[in-house]
Amino acid sequence: GIPALAITDLGNLFGAVKFYKAACDAGVQPIIGCDVWIENEKNRDQSSRLLLLCRNQAGYLNLCQLLTRAFRENRWRGRAEINRQWLSGSGAGNGATDGLIALSGAAFGDIGQAILQGDIKRADALAVAWARDFPNTFYLELHRVNRERDDVVVNAALQLAAKLDLPVVATHPIQFMA
Repeated sequence: GIPALAITDLGNLFGAVKFYKAACDAGVQPIIGCDVWIENEKNRDQSSRLLLLCRNQAGYLNLCQLLTRAFRENRWRGRAEINRQWLSGSGAGNGATDGLIALSGAAFGDIGQAILQGDIKRADALAVAWARDFPNTFYLELHRVNRERDDVVVNAALQLAAKLDLPVVATHPIQFMA
């Protein structure tokens, strides 16, 4: 009875083709996405995450280009990282975020990390920047999976969403061994 289902591999799209075919065969709308690493230019060992979902074919192609560029140009400790400027107005070029929906990464994203560090002002600025780069397609992501300090991030994110008039989405990070 599920109308749609997403797959969001971490740092790649390896499961997308099999998933797409299986979902279509089952009559379920497939949603392709990726939980991407975002480079932290100040400390490469503290990258953050952002969840990107494809709204359409243009989004899929943009996601493929971003991941390819990350694998070819910006690997750190074996991990392909997207440079934040590739997604921003100053460095995105011709529509790098077109067709993509962005979720903030919950506690793993830069906004969640700022909240956990008690820097609400920085979290606010980051949310404004992401919303600018993903107009009408940026969501503050919430996780509540019994990790320490989940409630701190959820409550602060909800306050931030109300203040900035941003939508929120609750997700659950389910992971399977291949």
